[in-house]
Amino acid sequence: MHNKLIDIAAVILGSIVLFSCSRYTAGQKIDDTVPCSRDIFAMDTYMNLKAYGANAEKALSEAEDRIISLEKELSVTSDSSEIYALNNSSGEATSLSEDAVFLIGQSKLFGRDTDGCLDITVFPILREWGFTTGNYHIPDEDIIVGLLKDTGFEKIIVNGSRVQLPDNLQIDLGAVTKGYTGDEVIEIMRSEGISSCVISLGGNVQTLGTKPDGTNWKVAVRDPYKPETDMCIVDIADKAVITSGNYERYFIGDDGKRYCHIIDPKDGYPADNGFVSVTVIGENGLTCDALSTAVFVAGEENSADIIRKYPGYDFIIVSDKEKIYYTKGLDGHFQNTSSMAAEVMKG
Repeated sequence: MHNKLIDIAAVILGSIVLFSCSRYTAGQKIDDTVPCSRDIFAMDTYMNLKAYGANAEKALSEAEDRIISLEKELSVTSDSSEIYALNNSSGEATSLSEDAVFLIGQSKLFGRDTDGCLDITVFPILREWGFTTGNYHIPDEDIIVGLLKDTGFEKIIVNGSRVQLPDNLQIDLGAVTKGYTGDEVIEIMRSEGISSCVISLGGNVQTLGTKPDGTNWKVAVRDPYKPETDMCIVDIADKAVITSGNYERYFIGDDGKRYCHIIDPKDGYPADNGFVSVTVIGENGLTCDALSTAVFVAGEENSADIIRKYPGYDFIIVSDKEKIYYTKGLDGHFQNTSSMAAEVMKG
């Protein structure tokens, strides 16, 4: 999600962390209307954290440490991570951290509730398409069929702190990690007495409370057809705004067709089910993250069942017919800034 209304730092290289806090002036009272801000590069993306309050600097430091710790635990590509060790455990049960066990368990539940539209075991297929290596190509169909045999979230065994994968089955928590990380950052802010905070984790926006002046945060959602522009604005408080779309990571195949990084677990091909982007808005970032992927995969035919299971969450869906649909809960909080027609979803 691109957000012109929540300013993200210009350029950050490598793992450099930039920190600014202009509230402190000698002999003057702390100004809680001016944020402390920190920019981080982690989880292969740029992040910006803004917090207001006397403990903002301390809270940001704790949040940064937590983000780096989660990255080390949950990365699928780092050979020192717990997920890498699990994926290369040759079928043996592996002891994992509380974070990893929790996310795997939650991912299994989301897989069940979405009829397999979210499945963390498609990592080998994602890799075969080149989305983790940069070697983009359309795999032979027999290769995809073979890889599909070693998928299925229901095959993952969780027993206390130990997780076991069948040999050749591998997982990737990318569809839930940033949402969970956002939740963890918000909890750190709360624990430090912060009542106003906004964070952007590679486009996943999450807020604590309102702005210091009591008004809602305004978050802009990117137009999937014109990614350099904003499609709509939503005003929120104490919620996350998370988007999945076919414009984020994709390649154009030799056949001239666009292939995005979101794999449909049912056939092993990039999802192409009538949606070009799905934005989920709700109190829990983990749930928003998971549902944005699941609903995108479900597409026009099957998404309604998933949406009905989560009445506390709102959705903004852009179809491949260039039309915007949004749930009724956003009435009065949704502003269409694009040339596309927008209407409230039925049902």
